[in-house]
Amino acid sequence: LAALFLSVNAQALHAAPASRIQASYDVMGYGFKLISVSETYTRTQDQYQIESISKAVGLLARFKPEVIRTNSKGVITAQGLRPLSYTSQRELDTQRNTSARFNWDAATVIHHDYQGERSAVLPAGTQDRLSAMYQFQFLPLPSMNEVKLTISNGRDLDHYSYQITPEQSVTVPLGTFKTRYLAIPKQEDGSTFEIWLAIELGNFPCKIVITDADGNKATQVLTELTVVP
Repeated sequence: LAALFLSVNAQALHAAPASRIQASYDVMGYGFKLISVSETYTRTQDQYQIESISKAVGLLARFKPEVIRTNSKGVITAQGLRPLSYTSQRELDTQRNTSARFNWDAATVIHHDYQGERSAVLPAGTQDRLSAMYQFQFLPLPSMNEVKLTISNGRDLDHYSYQITPEQSVTVPLGTFKTRYLAIPKQEDGSTFEIWLAIELGNFPCKIVITDADGNKATQVLTELTVVP
């Protein structure tokens, strides 16, 4: 996000999809840093891969030193990312490992978790939890008031409808940025999901806040970003 971490200017971000993006995030909760996230997105011609490693740190690591490795692979189309496979693997709580295989020709997705495999109808434009955050760079957000996404978490499909509010100013560890604010309206149980996309960085997520039904918040902020054209 800051000049020290950028290898390409904002104009280049908008000109063409990057060949490589490296991003680091801190996840805060209860007033503490709980998780460190490192992600790498790579594009080879029309193929992409996203690898994410989340590690518990600080107080959380004392009680549960979990490491989660998440991977998304697929192809890049005129409409953006089209995932072919998704995996989420935990070092400790392995019963929560999940995966998904996307068959676009048959319009089906195969989910796998500790209960076994299940098949579901695959809606057009479906993303997984990783690819969804990188899909925003392909969308014509300036002309949109709402983004509807179907997202696989490896177990099943979730349907989200984000309302868009343009040009909010947001401060994260690397500075203050003009953003587009996307939010799911507060649910009946009080939970919400909010995303701030840095406009000058090609709608890259710089802040994410998840609020659960008990009012607890997890805030993810971007701390480092390197983009290679």
